Parts: sequence; C-alpha cells; structure tokens
Amino acid sequence: MPIRAAIAVSAAVSAAAAAVLLSTPQSQAAAGPERAAQCTERALTVRAKAATGHPTVLRISVTNRTARACVVDRVPTVTFGDLDGAALPVPEGGTGGYRLAAGGTAYAAVRTIGDPQDPEARRADSVTVATSAAHWGRSFGAGRLGTGRQVLVWEPVTTWWQPTARAADRIIGLG
Repeated sequence: MPIRAAIAVSAAVSAAAAAVLLSTPQSQAAAGPERAAQCTERALTVRAKAATGHPTVLRISVTNRTARACVVDRVPTVTFGDLDGAALPVPEGGTGGYRLAAGGTAYAAVRTIGDPQDPEARRADSVTVATSAAHWGRSFGAGRLGTGRQVLVWEPVTTWWQPTARAADRIIGLG
C-alpha cells in the first residue's frame, strides 16, 4: 500500500476510534455539551481530610473557582510523602477527563491502607493531591489531615472523581 494511502487509512481509523471513545458514557463527563479546556492549577481549590472515625480513609475535593467549565484528570493523583508510587484507581483504568462546571466541586475518597495492623505498612508525613498529571498538586501534612503524626500506607487506592462525597464514600466502602 502506498504511504499516502496508509496514512489516510490510519487517520480514518484514528478518527473513528476517537468518535467511539467520545460517545461512551465514561467520556461524557469530560466531553459535555461543549468542549472545556484543561483546568489550570491556580483555578482550583483542593482539599483533603481524614474521614471522621476512619483515619485510613481520606476525603478529597476539588472546586473550580472560575466562571467557565474546565477539565481535570478523571482520577486524582495521590502520592504519599517520599514513598514511591501513587494510589491506584478504583475501578481500574481512569484515563480521560472529568468536567468541572463553573464553581463546581468533585469528590474522591482514598483508602491509604486496608489493615492498619499490617506489618508491611509504610509511613508518610504528608499526602499530595494533584488534579492533573501536569500539576504539582497540593500537599497536606498528616496532622492537618487528621491522621495523627503520620499516614499509614500500604496498597492505597483512590476513587475516580464523583459528583458527591457520598458517591465516593460508597465506592471506597464507607456508607
């Protein structure tokens, strides 16, 4: 096949794949009725706090402070002090975007460790939450989070952004 024909076929296949992806329900939050730009870090307020009575579960939120809708990554990037890696998404996957309306807030929950008595538990002094892989994120010290002097960590998981805190809690197993 000539190179031009191969490029044309490749472009057509890519366009068809993109159309299918944008029509799936998981992509609707990002696509919305109009295309929204990626949120800038300074346009967002990120908060994090341990769930009352559950120091191994963090509730996080992101609020779009602007007058225009924008998009954050579908799953927050949550890292722990100087430990390697980030919390894994629940459910798996999570690539894509989540559309935040003007003034809108989204919620996620993070389980830092399944069993606080686990002998393999690691300890971190802080947790950093980023709404995009392109952002630095905001760091929260363990004391400010309400987890005590340190955050216990082993095989952490995070939910995708959700429209309510209750929805995020249900996914992580609270409420």
